[in-house]
Amino acid sequence: MATNRCLGTIFVLAGTIAGLIAGVVPAVAAPAHAPELAVALDLDLATIPDLQARMDGGGLTSVALTQAYLRRIREVDGMVNSVLAVNPQAVAEAAASDVRRRDGGPRSALEGIPVLLKDNVTTVQQPATAGSRALLKARAERDAELARRLKEAGAVIIGKANLSEWANFRSINSSSGWSAVGGQTNNPYVLDRNPCGSSSGSGAAVAATLAQVAIGTETDGSIVCPSGANSVVGIKPTLGLISRSGVVPISAEQDTAGPMTRSVIDSAIALAVLQGSDPSDPATLQIPPSQPQDYTAGLSPNGLSGKRIGVWRLAGLSPETDVVVNASVAALQQAGATVVDVDLPNQDEAGNAEITALLAEFKHDINAYLAATPGKHPADLAGLIAFNSADPVELRFFGQEIFEFAQESPPVTDPSIVAARSTATNLERHAIDDTLAAQHLDAIMAPTNSPAWRTTLGRPDAFVLGSSSPAAVAGYPNISVPAGFAGPLPVGVSFFGARWNELGLIRIAYAFEQTTHARRPPQYIPSIGLAGAPDVISAATTTTPAALTLAAPGSRAT
Repeated sequence: MATNRCLGTIFVLAGTIAGLIAGVVPAVAAPAHAPELAVALDLDLATIPDLQARMDGGGLTSVALTQAYLRRIREVDGMVNSVLAVNPQAVAEAAASDVRRRDGGPRSALEGIPVLLKDNVTTVQQPATAGSRALLKARAERDAELARRLKEAGAVIIGKANLSEWANFRSINSSSGWSAVGGQTNNPYVLDRNPCGSSSGSGAAVAATLAQVAIGTETDGSIVCPSGANSVVGIKPTLGLISRSGVVPISAEQDTAGPMTRSVIDSAIALAVLQGSDPSDPATLQIPPSQPQDYTAGLSPNGLSGKRIGVWRLAGLSPETDVVVNASVAALQQAGATVVDVDLPNQDEAGNAEITALLAEFKHDINAYLAATPGKHPADLAGLIAFNSADPVELRFFGQEIFEFAQESPPVTDPSIVAARSTATNLERHAIDDTLAAQHLDAIMAPTNSPAWRTTLGRPDAFVLGSSSPAAVAGYPNISVPAGFAGPLPVGVSFFGARWNELGLIRIAYAFEQTTHARRPPQYIPSIGLAGAPDVISAATTTTPAALTLAAPGSRAT
């Protein structure tokens, strides 16, 4: 499709920079003798360092960048439905960022960068709904800690991303990407295919170049699966690296937020801003003093040389995925890595214990969250169940069996729940730690996802495979990176490993990304029918980008 970048990233902000700024950024004067010129800037390909270099050099402002993304949301998101709401203060925040850059320099590498928040992350301006009509009147007295850190770093919160309602923890028949508040998010590669995971809006929005960074959350798969399905990079960090304060919970034993971007370096930059201790989240107090503050240090295209990578193939479940995994293995070997096939034990036993624990933990944690959240909304899980039963929209396509199972669960202090959590966590930690040690591995690679299934509201997700559970249940880091395509549908691979080893995994993921260049922008194909996508494109496939023109200043998962 020759016009795919017209749908994806080609827009023009007309006029001189003085015209762009007039009436919007009164505190920032246009550079003297600003020429009426435009420079090529491909937002799909531009990284945060690229954008910072332009803003530092006077060739771009945060206002212009923010307006470009807001325009893209208006013109593109009608197809994708990934942005639940824009922040009406976004341009003002960008203007303040420009003033700060001019008067005091950037506060961080995220200064002036537009960021979307999944709508289970609360802010004072836009309290979290978790996609539920039950929380439309919830209020917030303070920002979520991660949102506070983003704002303190100078990032521009441009809005909220849609999500699977209640982070995909309401019904066994739910459709990933649907919420009663936001409707159904679509996969931008093929619009009738599913974006996967509860951070579906975050993944689809980043893929469609509607934000430079989106924040997702994961309990088990909901950062990495939408990253794989939408051909973006997603980091699910070690449990406790990022505060969960102000985030609608499923379980404090597994929940974490993380960045989703179009490049490894952007996710690495965002992660450094998001991380840090928070007295209101005890898990963050376990961050080791040696944890890096800069995850871009030492990134090299040659970073795979000499590494030992275990490959958990999950072969035979999806032939299309198998081909991409095989191509990824070949890419690792060509880049100088040693590849060892591995199999992670006890997955069924760990999975059964996980769901038992999660049901009880959800009831405990959501009741506590609701009790602490101002506004008019149900007081507890029982109230949510009653609200949904009476609401004309909430149960239109599927029920609330998971809510009902959770409501009947014993308390988290019950010996059966304590045992289930201990079993799940210990089995998955041993699965990773013992495999790494036995084979002297630097990381384990596995397919993140199979090609996206067709969205069928009212029927459960046609999920084929995923590899998220070991790292999710263990609380260990996991990074999904674009790896290839099955026809037009993306497939990612995940790299996971030891607790707190984000830096090592990011270096491996970056080298893989730079070796394969597997990502390409979406084409917004309406449908490829029921048959799927038989033509597999390997990890090494690339396309030639087209330019976006900016008027430049001075020129299943939960």
